[in-house]
Amino acid sequence: MPMQYNDPGTTASTVGSQIRTDHYNKKALIAVREKQYFMPLANVQAMPKNMGKTIKQYVYVPLLDDANINDQGIDADGTALTVGQWSAWNAAGALQGTTYANEAAATTGAGSGGTVAPNGGNLYGSSKDTGVITRKLPALSENGGRVNRVGFTRTEIEGSIEKFGFFDEYTQESLDFDTDAELMSHITEESVVGANEITEAALQADLLTTASGGTGTVLYVTTSTDNATGGDDEGALGVGTKASVAGVVSYRDLMNMSIALDNNKTPKQTKVITGSRLIDTKTINGGRVMYIGSELIPVLEAMKDLHGNPAFVSVEKYADAGSVINGEIGSVRQFRIVVVPEMQYSPGAGAAGADIYPMLVVGDGAFTTIGFQTDGKTVKFTIYHKGPGKETADRTDPYGETGFYSIKWYYGFMALRPERLGIIWTKEA
Repeated sequence: MPMQYNDPGTTASTVGSQIRTDHYNKKALIAVREKQYFMPLANVQAMPKNMGKTIKQYVYVPLLDDANINDQGIDADGTALTVGQWSAWNAAGALQGTTYANEAAATTGAGSGGTVAPNGGNLYGSSKDTGVITRKLPALSENGGRVNRVGFTRTEIEGSIEKFGFFDEYTQESLDFDTDAELMSHITEESVVGANEITEAALQADLLTTASGGTGTVLYVTTSTDNATGGDDEGALGVGTKASVAGVVSYRDLMNMSIALDNNKTPKQTKVITGSRLIDTKTINGGRVMYIGSELIPVLEAMKDLHGNPAFVSVEKYADAGSVINGEIGSVRQFRIVVVPEMQYSPGAGAAGADIYPMLVVGDGAFTTIGFQTDGKTVKFTIYHKGPGKETADRTDPYGETGFYSIKWYYGFMALRPERLGIIWTKEA
């Protein structure tokens, strides 16, 4: 009998199923881009085969940073400085002769009472004290000499990857008699959409945890807000816990977060993966991106600046269609506000059992992930589809009446620059 195509929808072709899952998958990937908020921000790294399940990377600490503590330094007299030693300048700006074993001793030691800084090969570290800087400038004499040796340190960061997946089964009759001729297309799209939502949820949870876990820039709103005047200083950076959150975010809180991110050298532009083939990128200028849940929209739209004027600017007043981020509703000061419908929160975690909500800022280059991306030719996840018939017939289904569709992928997260992750925890009202 010659190979026959037969009547589509009633009798299967003799060469097998005619379902174009590759077409469906590509179509579904393009559709889910509209539902992605965090994945387009990722600097995606591919895990090579046969290299384990852990991503590792070096991060080099800048020379002029307090975190660059090493035993390679030499002071202006040629004396080696060792790790863990601290120097102190008294209130008059005079350098004390004693070298202290730790910061606490340098702060409370005899004659200190002023600025303290770690010794080592980082010159004046992160200090902004004029006296500290001028005394630590690497001046050279006419004869030079073994002075001003510096050192460099690096830290190692890592993130593990995990495999996820799910599957669906269906019968031949579910395709033959269903009134929707595009049933398989819809199942494929919903599977990809579901996998995308799972990946987005996992990534959002990692970002929130990292931002709040001590390595990010975190602010807890601990007292009430006076939006009529822009609010007082309701929260201090890095001070408090979720359980201390008792107030509503104010304009001054946003100012404090913006200043802290400036000090952490967080870029004010963000690269976002975009395009119909999912490989293009665009740079979002004009401020950092802040993600909120829909519960906080009334709070931001009612917010006043320090002069009593409305602080919120609606997106249609400053952006054209080509420069708008998915979900963007407007801006406040240096933040472009994006509403994420599935934004996670902490029910009952605030003061007096109040629900509290995050305002998450993701600075450019803050993290990397193995995620749900494509280069236009291949995808980073695997789909298996075997329709009912000879391919699936075995002793558990001798008539080959059942087919299945499965999807699996790897996901991993690694914070590259966690200080570029900012988060404000606030009440809704």
